[in-house]
Amino acid sequence: MLIVQKYGGSSLRSAEHLLNVARKVKQAVDQGYQVVVVVSAMGDSTDALVSLAEQMSAVPSAREMDQLLSTGETQSSALMAMALEHMGIPAKSFSGRLAGIVTTYDYGKARIEHVDPKELRNALAVGLTPVVAGFQGITEAGDISTLGRGGSDLTAIAVANALGADRCEIYSDVAGVYTADPRIVPSATPLGTLSYDEMLELASQGAQVLQTQAVEFAKGQQVPIYARSTFSDDPGTVIAEADNMEKPAVTAVALNRHIAKIGLIGVPDAPGVAALLFGQLAEHGVNVELIIQAVSHNQLNDIAFTIEEQDVRRAEPIVEDCLRQLGGQSLVIDTDVAKVSAIGSGMLGRPGVAARIFQALASQGINIQMIGTSEIKISCIIAREHAEQALEAIHTAFGLGASSEMVEE
Repeated sequence: MLIVQKYGGSSLRSAEHLLNVARKVKQAVDQGYQVVVVVSAMGDSTDALVSLAEQMSAVPSAREMDQLLSTGETQSSALMAMALEHMGIPAKSFSGRLAGIVTTYDYGKARIEHVDPKELRNALAVGLTPVVAGFQGITEAGDISTLGRGGSDLTAIAVANALGADRCEIYSDVAGVYTADPRIVPSATPLGTLSYDEMLELASQGAQVLQTQAVEFAKGQQVPIYARSTFSDDPGTVIAEADNMEKPAVTAVALNRHIAKIGLIGVPDAPGVAALLFGQLAEHGVNVELIIQAVSHNQLNDIAFTIEEQDVRRAEPIVEDCLRQLGGQSLVIDTDVAKVSAIGSGMLGRPGVAARIFQALASQGINIQMIGTSEIKISCIIAREHAEQALEAIHTAFGLGASSEMVEE
């Protein structure tokens, strides 16, 4: 049986942690499994590298950033191979290039185009345990590329798919996916199963257990994901295709404190305004989430939207230029906001879910600034100072977690 095991940075933050993971891998090998290990950079080493780059340049080259940031995972893979060898497990470290991971040219957020697992298969055939540096690949031109924050998840799932692995296990410092962030909501409990769609919404709305792109890939290729803790033997959460069993209206709630709200005030109410604004943002790689356009007054209206906070510096000059072209009145940028989201496939065709969310927030005196919905998600933009209070209020309103009683639907 072939399994792929991915270990995140929190599981590898010191030599002691690396050895602990190596013992976990050895245990699987001793049980007769063939194992491919995928590793992230150690602890917060990626953040340290970003900080160094920012001291060199306010806006570093995206290509050079990928060259720099990929070194964290390369370091982890070599150290893990050494640890396994020391424990009597023949191992070999692999860069993204050697593992055959070919990506697009989108530095910093590349997508995997294909994986050629030939070298990994050769290593497995001679009894080696491959240790793959996550988060990285190469372009067709041979340049190093990285897969965005959490990209080691995508590496693991893509490698598992290419090798036809029996399972892909994603290890972190939490025992799977919870009904809410347990660091904020103490009563949150781990979920036994989740559909790909629910996990996609959770990941995109701020839950940091799995990378969104990785879940998209797993869904497209039907690769089941086992999200587990490095530090326990708990079964964790299985993410796979949805079953047909009736589910509660809300499965989990998520919080994203790293967003910003941008508002264009007094722009013309005319065809092409939104196309110009959002076309320019898309052209510069700025992802827009929620969008609200106000009702027109005197042939003018307001447009507000949210983006990731890290994109504000890039988005601001683009939006200012659009505002000038349109003859708009003013620009408002608010980085003191957060997004709280309720997710659940049981929302489909079930009335009253939105009302309960709004009532939960109102009961805490929390004002809703923007609302976004999908078939299985309702998101609210609120003041950041109320973020944790809002998360717990919605979690309680739907009877989630260990200490809550289930609320009648």
